[in-house]
Amino acid sequence: MDEENATLLTEFVLTGLTYQSDWKIALFLAFLVIYLITIMGNVGLIAVIWKDSHLHIPMYLFLGSLAFVDAWLSSSVTPKMLISFLAKSMMISLSECKIQFFSFGISATTECFLLATMAYDRYVAICKPLLYPVIMTNGLCIRLLFLSFIGGFLHALIHEGILFRLTFCNSNIIHHFYCDIIPLLKISCTDPSINFLMLFILSGSIQVFTILTVLVSYTFVLFTILKKNSVKNLRKAFSTCGAHLLSVFLYYGPLLFMYVHPASPQADDQDMVESLFYTVIIPFLNPIIYSLRNKQVIDSLTKTLKGNV
Repeated sequence: MDEENATLLTEFVLTGLTYQSDWKIALFLAFLVIYLITIMGNVGLIAVIWKDSHLHIPMYLFLGSLAFVDAWLSSSVTPKMLISFLAKSMMISLSECKIQFFSFGISATTECFLLATMAYDRYVAICKPLLYPVIMTNGLCIRLLFLSFIGGFLHALIHEGILFRLTFCNSNIIHHFYCDIIPLLKISCTDPSINFLMLFILSGSIQVFTILTVLVSYTFVLFTILKKNSVKNLRKAFSTCGAHLLSVFLYYGPLLFMYVHPASPQADDQDMVESLFYTVIIPFLNPIIYSLRNKQVIDSLTKTLKGNV
């Protein structure tokens, strides 16, 4: 009855990263530079892969898709954050909030599936090199990419759908720099137990499945390398897999803690730091990590730059 008589809120205030106005210009400039480099780096990586026919193989199709998702993930969050640094009001409507979360949810989940798919690709390449062209065909690659994006879409759609059962009537303060689901659940007037349960089950299952795929794939890769007992093979394997392993470690660390640990009202600041890492910093680092550790990408980029000179 109290919920029915209460005034339902349709606008919210994002508290952002800092309450100190003196830091806003500096933070705006820093994150603007990071965002521009993120977009240029990921779009540039896609362009290099697209232009060089030698890179039209599953490994680089997955990498190009990861670059696309990284640019998407960063663009779901960073522009609104940049505006909040300069705007006097940090208001966001409920509809804008839901759209931002939906976009973020698709890209973040799709990235999980892509990282697992890339690990499987490396397993086949190293453990079954002679069968690699037969197993990892372009057709299978396209189907895996399609399933990754569909999985991301459906996961976000489920959470987006059950968000509509919630009402907001007490507080319109979202302790975050974008509309993530946990800060929204914390200020809901409707009992969010179902939402928390679905979040734990679905997000937890996806992360466990994708992490296990990565761990199992690289366990087989490690055993295969050790059997060969060759320093050359070891270096080649680390060169091929090192960038992906680093990307997996950096992405899953904060994401796993963020969505699998029990929600805590005292964890807002920590959650924001973790969210900042995988929504802004990881998309910025990934093209650098993959480009610097991949000779074929470097060679292709060098040829492209020389051709434009």
